[in-house]
Amino acid sequence: MTCPKMTYVALPGEEPRAATFYLAAEEYIARHADVGEAFLTWQVGPTVVFGRNQAVRREVDLDYCRREAIDVCRRKSGGGCIYADRGNVMFSHIGRGENVAELFARYLDRTVGLLRALGVRAEATGRNDITVDGRKVSGAAFYQLPGHSVVHGTMLYDTDMRHMTRALTPPDCKLQAKGVESVRQRIALLKDYLDVTLVTFVAQARDHLCADTLTLTPADVAAIRRIEATYRDPAFVFGADPAYSLARSRRVEGCGTVEIRVDVRHGRIRDVALGGDFFGLADPASLLAALRDVPFTPAAVRAVLVPLQPERYVRHLAADDLVALLFDNEQSSADN
Repeated sequence: MTCPKMTYVALPGEEPRAATFYLAAEEYIARHADVGEAFLTWQVGPTVVFGRNQAVRREVDLDYCRREAIDVCRRKSGGGCIYADRGNVMFSHIGRGENVAELFARYLDRTVGLLRALGVRAEATGRNDITVDGRKVSGAAFYQLPGHSVVHGTMLYDTDMRHMTRALTPPDCKLQAKGVESVRQRIALLKDYLDVTLVTFVAQARDHLCADTLTLTPADVAAIRRIEATYRDPAFVFGADPAYSLARSRRVEGCGTVEIRVDVRHGRIRDVALGGDFFGLADPASLLAALRDVPFTPAAVRAVLVPLQPERYVRHLAADDLVALLFDNEQSSADN
């Protein structure tokens, strides 16, 4: 696939900014910048960024992050937790239209093409990864806004492995239990494949992917700061943990980890919540609302889910996957 070049979005000034600023900038650019496709690169101090549908307290060691002055924030895309610092760089692609799968494919094609042009044998693998010699150098996530789609990902040029393994605590404790050396074997750092500094790599990415530049104004920055305040709202960052009587989690092939929590009273579903590192295609609120007051039986739940097509809301999640998650006790585990 041959992709046209994009417009690079530059910010006035060079002062350090938090990840929440750049996440807000993506939204602002999507809603207000008069460009076809925009590209933004950014770097931050030590930061954990977790997915829209994840429960932060189960994914992040918050005490460790406080002790080590690691920022913690939530993004509006799906996927899992990432650790970022100034040793790596984030890419943001913002495009018109709501076919986010199409923009995601272009993001992968462009990024793989960039790395190959620089002599790195990169390829797109799995749900959202870019690998070199079978090891991960980049992960990406995406979400939709009215009339626009946003894709963003991290490029692992270098990073603090100690913080990565200690700050992230996924449910299976994969990173923490296996230790730094094991994680280092599972990921690759671009500094080991490139003969250039990170600063030069970022400049090369801009030159390779972009044809022109749009520089934002101080007024644009002020507007971005107002959006950023919503990302800093504790209600958005930490969310609520509603009462539930049953919680189950499993990994669904091609989808990711899906967690469902259900409050069942007198044999009927009173409330339900969905979480995990999956990629959302639409707000699942209406899907979940349809399950309220439904009898808690496989047949009743399936009858509601099949016509609603959960795969329209969550990438690669079928009705039968959710039914199995709720009722297949041999494959699901209760969580209290």
